[in-house]
Amino acid sequence: MDKPFLIRNLDPLEYPFLREMFYAALHVREGDPPFPKSIIDTPELAKYIANWGRADDIALVATQAGQLVGAVWCRLLKVAEKGYGYIDDSTPELSLAIQPDFRNKGLGTQLMEKAFEALKSKGFTQVSLSVDQDNQAVNLYYRLGFELVAEVETAFTMKKIL
Repeated sequence: MDKPFLIRNLDPLEYPFLREMFYAALHVREGDPPFPKSIIDTPELAKYIANWGRADDIALVATQAGQLVGAVWCRLLKVAEKGYGYIDDSTPELSLAIQPDFRNKGLGTQLMEKAFEALKSKGFTQVSLSVDQDNQAVNLYYRLGFELVAEVETAFTMKKIL
């Protein structure tokens, strides 16, 4: 039987893992080559994790047997720096990534539910995200109560009322 997952706040020393998870969260369509790792440092993506630790930032990591295996993070991006899942200036955008060997074990659900609790504790009433239409995670997001609010090219913008 697998050992249980422990979900906790990201330690500032674990920022390299957040970067790793951010890269892993980028969906590569079937048959396309992977993105260069440097893509997360481009202005349109770096804003999701650069200078991590702003007042409204939330990042949770999952560990199993002391190994970091997944993360969920949320950042409030205002209109001037809006991201792909932007809805409005009071709705943070959420990102999720799990190491391949730990997917399909319920960890995504656990991480998301803890993130929802953390968001509510900071006074947020909804959360948004952007996901490629052919990403299997779309099913998870619908199951957790996200609704489709926009389609931009091959991506869905989704939101969940907390």
